[in-house]
Parts: sequence; C-alpha cells; structure tokens
Amino acid sequence: MLFKNPVIPGYNPDPSICRVGDDFYLVNSTFEFFPGVPVYHSKNLVNWELKGYCLNRRSQLELEGCRNSGGIYAPTIRYHKGMFYMITTNVTDKGNFVVHTDNIDGEWSDPAWIDQGGIDPSLFWDEDDKCYYCSTGILDGVRGIVAFEINPMTGEILSDKHLISEGCGGQCAEGPHIYKKDGMYYLMIAEGGTEYAHRETIQRSASVWGPYTPCPHNPIISHKEYKKSEIQATGHADLVEDANGSWWLVFLGIRRFSHALLHNLGRETFLAPVTWKDGWPVVGYNGNGTIELVMDAPLPGLEDEESKKNIHIDSKSGKPMLYSDHSVHIDFSDDKLDKRLQFTRNPDMSHYIYDSVNTRLTLKGTDISLNEPGKSPTILSFKQPEFTTTLKAVVNIGKSNAARAGIAAYYNNDYHYEIYAGCEHGEKYIGFYKHIHDMGVELSRIPLSKEEENMNLLIKIDTDREKYTFSYALSDTTDVNAKIAYKQIGSGLNAGLSTEGTRTMTFTGTLFSLFAEDGDGVFESGVWLDINPDENYNL
Repeated sequence: MLFKNPVIPGYNPDPSICRVGDDFYLVNSTFEFFPGVPVYHSKNLVNWELKGYCLNRRSQLELEGCRNSGGIYAPTIRYHKGMFYMITTNVTDKGNFVVHTDNIDGEWSDPAWIDQGGIDPSLFWDEDDKCYYCSTGILDGVRGIVAFEINPMTGEILSDKHLISEGCGGQCAEGPHIYKKDGMYYLMIAEGGTEYAHRETIQRSASVWGPYTPCPHNPIISHKEYKKSEIQATGHADLVEDANGSWWLVFLGIRRFSHALLHNLGRETFLAPVTWKDGWPVVGYNGNGTIELVMDAPLPGLEDEESKKNIHIDSKSGKPMLYSDHSVHIDFSDDKLDKRLQFTRNPDMSHYIYDSVNTRLTLKGTDISLNEPGKSPTILSFKQPEFTTTLKAVVNIGKSNAARAGIAAYYNNDYHYEIYAGCEHGEKYIGFYKHIHDMGVELSRIPLSKEEENMNLLIKIDTDREKYTFSYALSDTTDVNAKIAYKQIGSGLNAGLSTEGTRTMTFTGTLFSLFAEDGDGVFESGVWLDINPDENYNL
C-alpha cells in the first residue's frame, strides 16, 4: 500500500511509539508549548488522531521563564502490563521524569523525578519484568549513554549506573532506545546532531549492560549524502513491531522548501518499513538507509473501517494509496476548544474565554507582546502542516478593543509576521507587522472609517514554498469561507521563519497563532486551513 511521508507533518519532532494490540500510540517533543507531549493514535501508522496530552497541568509542566526551544525534550512512550509510561526531560525545570496512566484517554500522574542528568530518557522492560532506564549522561568523566535499573512508578534508581555506549563515532550520541529481539539486546541511538548530518545507528549485545557491537551497515538511516532529496536530517528514531510481525521505524526529518538548505515547517514525523537481515534492521528498500516522500509497504490495520475510507487510487501511479487529510478546521461551535491549539508557556486561563454557544473566542490581551522573550503572551497556536496552504479567520472589529488582535505566522518571539485589527488613541486600523531577529516594523497601517469599525476583519494567509501572503476583507459576515474579494496587505519570506536562520539554536517550526495584546480580541466562527496542491516545483 502506498503512503505519503511525513505521516505527521509540521512541527512534530522526536517521535516515540508503542503498540497495544492493534493500536499504535505516538508522542513528540513540545519544548516551550503547553500542554506538553501530544499523544497520537493510529490503527495503520499513517492516519493519526490527536488524543490529548500527557502534560496538561502546571504541576506536571512548569515553563515559567522557559527559553525558546527549552522545556520538553524527546519523550519516550511505553506500555507494560496495563500501564502506559511516558518519560522525558524538562530542560528548564528539574530534568528527567516519568509519568504514567492506566487510561490513555484519562489524566497522567504527576512527575516522578529521576536523579540522573542528560536528556532523551527511555525505558525498557526485560522478560523478568525488570525495568531499565537509559539516556545521555556523563559517568566518570566520560560522555555517552548511561543505563540503570529503575522503578518507573517512583523514579527510584535500583542499580549501579553503567556507561553502555559512547556511540558509533558520530557526535551528539542521543535519543537511545533499548529493544530485545531473538535473545539479543539492541541499542539504537541518534548521532551527528539534529541537523543535516543527523543519522541513526544501532548496536547489539548478549547483555543489557553490553559490550555492544555496532551494526556493520551503520547508519541504518541517514540522508547526509542524499542531498537531492527534499527530506533531510533524518534520525532520532523508534522501532515498533505490528501485530502481523512486520517492523517499522518512526523518525524525525525535515523538508526543505527550496534548493537552499532551509526549512520552516519544523522537524516532522516520518515512517519507513524495516526488514531484518543477519540479525540487523534494514530501513526502507533503497538499500542505503534512505527513504522517500511516497513509499510502498504492507501497512497494518487496512481492514479497519476508517482505513478503508482513506484508501484511494493514486493518480500518478494508478496504485491504491492510504491518504491522510492534514487540513485544520477549527470550529468554535464545538463543545470544547480544539485540542490542536497550544499556548506559549504556562497560560493564565482567565485570558481565554471560549463561547461555543455564540461560536466566539475572546482573547484578553495583556501588556506582554509577541516580541517578549520567556513570557506567555495571550496566544493560541497550531502547527503549519504543509508548504502550500490557505488560512482564513475572522476578527470582530466592533467587539475588539485590543491594541492588536489577529493572526500571526509565528516561529517564536524573534520571528513572526502578523495581520491584525489595531487600536491606537481610540482610532482603529488594519495593520501588518514583521519581526526578524531584533528588528520589528509595522509595514502597513490602513485606517478604518467609523462604519468599518463595526465590521468584521476577514483574514486570509496564503503560503507556498517562497512566502506567506497576507490579505484582508471587511464585511458583515462571520463566515470564514464567504465568497468575498480580499486585498493583499503584505508578505514575508519563508526564510525569515526558518530554523537555520534563528539567532539562537531552536528546534521548533512555524505555527499559525491567534493573538491579542493590551485588550480584548474577539474571534468569530473558527479558523479554517486548507491544503493546496504542491506541484510543479524543483528543488
């Protein structure tokens, strides 16, 4: 069955996966955003539904003063004897911790903190039910992968600490996972750093403590030498076996938007089939550890009714393909605010008024602007899933009194473009603003007449592989899909929201954000994002 990569597009890095029966569960890093660690569910590894978040309380996730791309790093999800475990690192709080739940749709426990430095922790259960921890660390002055026995419910360390690997020669050995297959222990790690030299290696041993022997065809996945591919920086992976006995690798990668080595969507979740040869995993079918945007593999769960609905004939190949719809339709008439929306750091929930009866969301802006580092402005964001999209939203100008209220293409406080309804000295206007590095400027300001001040601002943002184009219309309607003529107000290049260009090291991607500053911003109906055809381009 054909499928398209990435399987979870947009900023969804550091995937970890587990299987319970015919159900797969996957988690990703969330850094400075709240709630933390999304839990996705799938029957077929391609169609993923966001179930909720592991960390949805401040007692679990403290992000006060969190730097850009601080917070939550590289979670691992595991299931053992009726209990789900998620282990991760809050790099701007107290480090490594584990939470658990016996109900994937319910609440997760408060953190059990672990007295071990480093990042990227993982858990492994052996046949005797002993649980082992591994992560990056330093032992006796040597940096590598540290392992020990642990009580996963309490975080108590139950054995001596062991340095089980220094990696396979690449820098930044991280993201370790231990597996057991056919009596052998396998240690899989990411190396090379999470940039263009990123790769995944694997080793094996007869003992969980090692010594580990490297795979003769390491790295098992890497696009370092596959520069003609749109996909780059592949690595930080996790293995899973389906109920049919087939093996799969989930891993992060990036998609560059042009011939330049630049990406704005963030690190995304990719999927590849795995076969075993001479006791070692072989990823994909190119024979060299590379993967493609479209792949053909024996996906599980295709007899599931939801899977059947998503199988169509691919127009290019004439073969059946399992499609996945990544459009984002947020409806303010739903009982609860859409779970895809996240806050920047810990929110003050009194600043977010959701009224499903009147299909309205009011953001009560404060003096914290989008430009301020380490703070929590009044902002709600979701991930840009593809290069070519059209977003529409409605701001009620008459009911809004914020200094600025609108929609931003937002990377972090240093990098964002926005269109908004503004108010200064009692005069309302439509504005367009861009902020890059330490430079911010309002590039357009269109004053509104008294009649227009009581209308709605219809916002449209069109994106492609070059730029974000911002347009507006004034109308009495609150229908985000109304047939109406828009006027362009400005644009901003993708390069300005690219990870490679940020002034500090960052690991996230571009979001679409509803925001308000210094007063109320009133949004009507919902937010609508459609995916447009992405064709006729050359890297």
